[in-house]
Amino acid sequence: MPDEMPEHEQGEIVDIVIEDERWEDVDLLGMSRRAAHATGEWLGLEGFQIVVMGCDDDRIAGLNAEFRGKPKPTNVLSWPALAFDQREPGVRPDLPDVEELGDIAISFDTCQREAEAQGKPFADHATHLLVHAMLHLAGYDHIDDLDAETMEDAERSILGKLGIPDPYLEMET
Repeated sequence: MPDEMPEHEQGEIVDIVIEDERWEDVDLLGMSRRAAHATGEWLGLEGFQIVVMGCDDDRIAGLNAEFRGKPKPTNVLSWPALAFDQREPGVRPDLPDVEELGDIAISFDTCQREAEAQGKPFADHATHLLVHAMLHLAGYDHIDDLDAETMEDAERSILGKLGIPDPYLEMET
């Protein structure tokens, strides 16, 4: 994650680092807070914190190369604060018992391209990606089909509470 420390307000669950000013124009902080509150409520988590960095394709490609060995842009990356135990495929992970869940980086360029290609509002798509990343911070993954189904069901439920249409239903048509 970035070298600079984010500003932190007392009791705030989201710290923001803006490396691409376009994120300020679309209110990344507001989207992140909304996604974090909804995800935390759905998971039953209290008193947690995350850091969200809004960046561009160049920055996220560097992070993707460094941490995943894939030197290309991606939409969102996450770094959980905990290593999670193995579990049976499709089983919901145990709730993490930490205050700081981890860090997220999200690329404006890739989010914008994907939202346009899928005919979705930018804010809905970015919020979906933030929820997706937050579930990763809580131990969810999509390595196999059963885990993917469990994670997608969680995303649908959280996004539904936010009034955001099912992102997978739209992709299947």
